[in-house]
Amino acid sequence: MRCIVVEKIGSFAVAERDIPSPGRGEVLVKVGVAGLCRTDLKIIRVGHRDLVLPRIPGEEVVGTICEVGGDVRGFGCGQRVYVYPGVWCGECRSCLQQAENLCEHMQIMGFHRDGGFAEYVLAPVQSLIAVPDSLSDDEAVFAEPLSCCLNGLEVAGIEAGKTVGIWGAGPAGTLLHRLALAHGAEPTNIEPDERRRELIGGVAAPPPNGFDICVVAVGSDGAYREALVALNPRGTIVSFSGLPPSSSALPVDFNAFHYHETRLVGAYGCCYRHGEAALDLLAKREVVVEDMISHRLPLWELEEALSVVETRRGMKVLLYP
Repeated sequence: MRCIVVEKIGSFAVAERDIPSPGRGEVLVKVGVAGLCRTDLKIIRVGHRDLVLPRIPGEEVVGTICEVGGDVRGFGCGQRVYVYPGVWCGECRSCLQQAENLCEHMQIMGFHRDGGFAEYVLAPVQSLIAVPDSLSDDEAVFAEPLSCCLNGLEVAGIEAGKTVGIWGAGPAGTLLHRLALAHGAEPTNIEPDERRRELIGGVAAPPPNGFDICVVAVGSDGAYREALVALNPRGTIVSFSGLPPSSSALPVDFNAFHYHETRLVGAYGCCYRHGEAALDLLAKREVVVEDMISHRLPLWELEEALSVVETRRGMKVLLYP
């Protein structure tokens, strides 16, 4: 099979690999579509905390099962599936608290094990979720980023009527906006890029009335500083996007946290249940995503696709092997 391989940080290559064979509890998935995000850009350009090289990247995958290993129940050849990217132990403290995204032994597709930037990918049956017939592959592949947004708003304590400030109006910021609306909340996106701001009806700077929830969905220390100021008393700030190590240590006035009863929560990745919920929201059209697809490119044009993400020239980029 053809695939994308990262041997060293800063570059990638189109390579030929043997098609893997599924072992016990695994299936072989013929990749239909893979989503590209800024995390993939980070993996290839600068590396990532969880990345183990060499690696086939790609954690947003939808495809069709074409071979089944031993002891697989509930899934068969010809079935369309979304592959939740994590494999969790089910026994550690995080797993027992229904936070398998923080599993002590987590193995993430595209990071610790090979991902979907290939013609075929191995997937454990533990991670499979059936794609509803009403969804196209292109819509279903949004399940992974939407799952991360579900996790972010879950830890924020999203409720109907709450005001939500979202820093950024890229793919994540747009999904957070639409998901907040689906929860009956009132989202506002803060976005300096005029093109993206107009698409979502956002603002260039936070309004003076503040927010009940602030979600920082851009890797900007300035955005975090703004969000801290824009938060209402008893509000929650969600650290949705990480920062470069050089700017991740921000000064915080803990007296403000004390007197305003502020909550600060992190949100990293997603759980299997978020994938199920995301596909359900997509199938019911409670969150619409098809209009977010700005580029459909062959996987082998990955350099061009990365450029689109890096320069923010588009919205969601989908890749086809």
